[in-house]
Amino acid sequence: MSAKHKVLVVGGGFGGVKAAQELAKDYSLNVTLISDGSELRYYPTLYHTATGGNRVNSSIPYSTIFAGYNIKIVKGFVVKLDRQNQQVITDEGNEFKYDTLVLALGVVTNYFGIEGMEQYSYSIKSQAEAARFKKHIHDQLSATHRPDPNYIVIGAGPTGIELAGTLPEYVRHVMKRHGLPQRKVHVDLVEAAPKILPSFTPKVSRTVQRRLKKLGVKIYTDSTVTGLDANSLMIKNKPIRSHTVVWTAGVANNPFFENNNFVIANHGKVAVNAFLQTENNIYVIGDNANTPYSGLAQTALLDGEFVAHNIKRQVRGKRLKSYVARMPVSVIPAGKHWAVIVYGGVVISGWFGWLLREAADFVGFKHLETWPKASKQFLSEFTQDNDCIACNRQQENNLYW
Repeated sequence: MSAKHKVLVVGGGFGGVKAAQELAKDYSLNVTLISDGSELRYYPTLYHTATGGNRVNSSIPYSTIFAGYNIKIVKGFVVKLDRQNQQVITDEGNEFKYDTLVLALGVVTNYFGIEGMEQYSYSIKSQAEAARFKKHIHDQLSATHRPDPNYIVIGAGPTGIELAGTLPEYVRHVMKRHGLPQRKVHVDLVEAAPKILPSFTPKVSRTVQRRLKKLGVKIYTDSTVTGLDANSLMIKNKPIRSHTVVWTAGVANNPFFENNNFVIANHGKVAVNAFLQTENNIYVIGDNANTPYSGLAQTALLDGEFVAHNIKRQVRGKRLKSYVARMPVSVIPAGKHWAVIVYGGVVISGWFGWLLREAADFVGFKHLETWPKASKQFLSEFTQDNDCIACNRQQENNLYW
């Protein structure tokens, strides 16, 4: 009996998880997924977790996603590729062989060398970072009994828009839970480009900008950040007082690819052929690949499914199919019960846009889980996490009186 074809998937984000799921349906394959974590970060809802939402809504354990699947899950951080011996090596020196390799490593934060940014800013790219940011808001209000002079979000892409739109209401909510008098909450959104949502049309940018201004968000465009310290952000060498600066502006491709001599194309992404291969037995997908619409969750899911089916064809000696990029639907929330939907030239905004966003989240969960689990995951959006002692004490006092 011949040995099973070994498929190694490195990276546990949308692309890697979807590829591993599809591959694991084929019992003629030996499938292993290596990830540095134990759960999928559901990025579209991390901003919600950072502003009081249930953390369950923005993470799905691999044990849930792969329950009943024919797959081995390994926790590890891959740093080296040995092409000659067809193996990858982790930072702890563990070696994993492959016949076919799928790389879906995601991106890393890029601070563009701005002095103090990494040290003093907050981020919401993971559960831990979201929890740290949320704790800071509560701790600062507990210590000073008043909001920060300015809550500043740097980067007016979708994540920055989502967070800036939610922050004013969330800070007011926390003030109320702490029993503090209501004061004006100043939220600033800073963007280096001439308009917010730089990759979208002027019409979309204007629509979202009007919404943010209605929520009380002050917008700085064409504004270059030059530094950050513990007390202020420097924009064009002019200070804005703040102890709460959130960086959502920059990402770079995973350094693994440059460190291991991959061919790098536009925007620092990996050059791939019509089959998403960078070499005959190595596929690169999702945020790492130089393809149209790379960097979006919908694209990563498409890539993962496409590559899995091609690998099955390749193992059976069938001709590979060529990749066809699909234009994704962009859905960007900005505050409670409001979102803008963009698909080509179609733009829908408002309450109906928010309903479509809710539907999109449910579909996203269904891509990764069974109907019952996806439903439970979706419904967790309407619950909250609250680890703050002061908030809980105030709530108990309100119930008592």
